[in-house]
Amino acid sequence: MRELDRIFRDKRGIPVRVIRWEPENDRVIYLRDNYEHGECFSSLERFKLYFREVSVSHEPTSES
Repeated sequence: MRELDRIFRDKRGIPVRVIRWEPENDRVIYLRDNYEHGECFSSLERFKLYFREVSVSHEPTSES
């Protein structure tokens, strides 16, 4: 599992915050503002089709 903090927009232009990528499940976990059910998830393949990155925060790396 890899913790992330990246902003993407869905196919309608609504921003989401990607918080985690789970390569062992091939899954992206993200949050939507004002979504009452908590975390959302999508397969990486589907996520790549419907979401585009709009900004990147400075994430800690093992080299930092």
